[in-house]
Formats: sequence, structure tokens, C-alpha cells
Amino acid sequence: MTALSPHPLVDLEWRWKPFGDLTVTEVYDLLAARSAVFVVEQNCVYGDIDGLDKSAWHLLGYSNRDGEARLAGYLRVLLPDETSADIRIGRVLTTAQFRGIGLGNVMLERALEHIVAQWPDVAVSLHAQAHLQKFYGAFGFEPISDIHDEDGIPHVWMRGAAIRAAGIRGAAIRGAGTNVA
Repeated sequence: MTALSPHPLVDLEWRWKPFGDLTVTEVYDLLAARSAVFVVEQNCVYGDIDGLDKSAWHLLGYSNRDGEARLAGYLRVLLPDETSADIRIGRVLTTAQFRGIGLGNVMLERALEHIVAQWPDVAVSLHAQAHLQKFYGAFGFEPISDIHDEDGIPHVWMRGAAIRAAGIRGAAIRGAGTNVA
């Protein structure tokens, strides 16, 4: 990349919001991206609208490179409830045109920083596609289940202490993008 074309991660605008604060456009963008990635690309017909979004926090990374905000990455964070005492990260995705630039690393680091700031000392778990164990392992997550089938895709439950997980990549994203509360 040249000086006239900075790295795409620097141009990202991060939005961290509970569901009630999302705009109609943001809800549309995240549902469209989830459908494109999890249903169409992965050829997996399942009920993505599961009733959990309304009580979740959402991290959206937007690129404004061409004067138009485009969703580059997304994940949701479920709070502890009657089904789990852990914070749960899920629906992690990068859209097709933003893959291969390290966005997943930056996005997970940002999510863990928000989690640690808002819910210190709460363990974090996630239901990972099995082939991503090494990726999540780099953030301190360890498998806590056997690999099993979820909608035709091998998955594994992984867990890590939030503070330990957030400390793994410390300064990896400092200065990359902006943070919108």
C-alpha cells in the first residue's frame, strides 16, 4: 500500500453498542452480513434470528474508504444468563472484501478490551468452528468440549479468562481505527 492508500484497518470505525442503541441501518447491515456468511457462503440453513440479539452487545467495524460506510466485521457478545455464567462471543465474521488483512485479530482484541472494561473478572467462552481453534487459542481460549456437529459444521466450545485473553495481544490494535462507544 502507498502513502495515499493507508492500510484498511486504520480506516475502520468501530461501533460498540447494546441492541437498543443500534440504528435501523446497523441492524440491517449485521443481519445481511450474517446471512451472507453463515447461511449463503457456508451453505448452512439455520435460524440466525434466535431471540438473543436484543439482550446482546454488538461490535461492528465499518470501512468508510469510498465515502460509503460498509460493514467489514461484526460479532455479538451475550451476557451471563440462566444458561451460562460466562460472557459468550458469537456470530464472529468478516465480510468477503475485508478478509486476509488481519481484521479478525483486531476485532477480537477490541471485543475483549470492551468485555474486560465492562465486566471484569467474568470468564469468556465461545462456540468456535473447529478449524479456528488455533486462532482463538492465540487469545488464551482453550477447548472445553469435544469437537461436535453444529448445523453440519464441526464446532468446539472454548473458554478463557477475560483478563488473560485480553492481555495476549495488548498493543496489537492501539491506533488502528477509531472507537465509537
